[in-house]
Amino acid sequence: MKTLITNGTVVNATGTAEADVLINGETIAAVLAPGSALLGFDVASNVDRVIDARGKYVIPGGIDAHTHMEMPFGGTFASDTFETGTRAAAWGGTTSIVDFVVQYAGENVLDQYALWHQKAAGNCAVDYGFHQILSDVQDSSLTAMDELLNEGVSSFKLFMAYKGVFLSDDGQIVKAMQRASENGSLMMMHAENGSVIDLLVQQAIERGDTSPYFHGTTRPWQTEEEATHRAIMLANLTGAPLYIVHVSAKQAVEQIALARDRGQNVFAETCPQYLYLSLEEQLGASSNQWGDFEGAKWVCSTPLRSRAEGHQHHMWQGLRTNDLQVISTDHCPFCMKGQKDMGIGNFSKIPNGIGSVEHRMDLIYQGVVMGEISLPRWVELTSTTPARMFGMYGKKGVIQPGADGDVVVYDPNGHTSIGIGEGRTHHMNMDYSAWEGFEIDGHVDTVISRGKVIVDGNQYLGSKTDGKYFKRGLSQYLI
Repeated sequence: MKTLITNGTVVNATGTAEADVLINGETIAAVLAPGSALLGFDVASNVDRVIDARGKYVIPGGIDAHTHMEMPFGGTFASDTFETGTRAAAWGGTTSIVDFVVQYAGENVLDQYALWHQKAAGNCAVDYGFHQILSDVQDSSLTAMDELLNEGVSSFKLFMAYKGVFLSDDGQIVKAMQRASENGSLMMMHAENGSVIDLLVQQAIERGDTSPYFHGTTRPWQTEEEATHRAIMLANLTGAPLYIVHVSAKQAVEQIALARDRGQNVFAETCPQYLYLSLEEQLGASSNQWGDFEGAKWVCSTPLRSRAEGHQHHMWQGLRTNDLQVISTDHCPFCMKGQKDMGIGNFSKIPNGIGSVEHRMDLIYQGVVMGEISLPRWVELTSTTPARMFGMYGKKGVIQPGADGDVVVYDPNGHTSIGIGEGRTHHMNMDYSAWEGFEIDGHVDTVISRGKVIVDGNQYLGSKTDGKYFKRGLSQYLI
């Protein structure tokens, strides 16, 4: 199958150019001067499909490097399966995800890795890879880190929060970081001071402060800044490269910037919710249906931060200055009925997570419209740097010959209404949308995954067997 995309503006992280893109089979064959692909041969006999991208952007498919499909958490499971979650990703212009294999204390790391392959194989609309979560870091965990590198898992996540569930103590963290320093893998960190948070949560419940709003106030920015600093110091001690996930506090960004200014291999992501949403407006929300429990829709960790304190502005600034390098979603969706409502009367029982995998590309493009970031930076943050950070670049994250045919045609003159209901976009397996009412000055028109058109306008043409496991290499982003 040969596909020719003509008359569009190709946008890579390095800039924009008017060009035609020829995809042959699953791979980009050529990026050519406009019209040159049509010279000297009969299009009808040499190209199976021509896509006219006049007035539109032609970008590499999005890469969401932080998702949790079917994740067991808090007595329930994330509501999106690999099938529903990756289909929603495709609708939104994301053609690759990197999901987290979950290992709780006492579970065998390699057994959990095998289980995640069983969940995902034959059930993904787009390509996928895995990170590995480590909780209790035993000798067997360190051995597994070496073995998983050969399987294409080159990043490992630790937690400084969730005692008895995920939390690793500092000694365990150092052991894992020492191994990462030896084998070249990337350490990922959920940076919150779990012990302090647990105390503040207990005190809030005892006071009767039980609504979702107090989820945010009991995870204050000081607990994120302290843990971020501590993770950076432990990485400095061991020489391990460090990637901080879902950064939400401006003070944490400042710690990351200081480490990077010293030349340390420290990197970080933020998420759409920390750019647009806030403690006051979302966690404090109420409605006739849910009363003061409405804020449960936006309970996630790290939490939404106060707009009055300027965290959202600082996240955009960090993206412009490259103190933050990646925008992922931390996609971990739960329904209000039967899942989030487990926390009525006790916010600590609300499953933590927001669903955004479908809307990331649109939401960050709106940042271009708003003047927060440039067009190439949009592509860099959502596709190119995730590919480089997690060992996929060259095949993913760029429109160039030899790369996978993962291409999105994006219409800047289109419009997208986000949410549930007639005329709105929502394909995630959720009974609400965290982004209800958001309006985007742009639209995903065509999505191509390894040469196959899987979304065309308002038609889904893919299947749950389209996605393949991507065996990742070491990070290509290290200093």
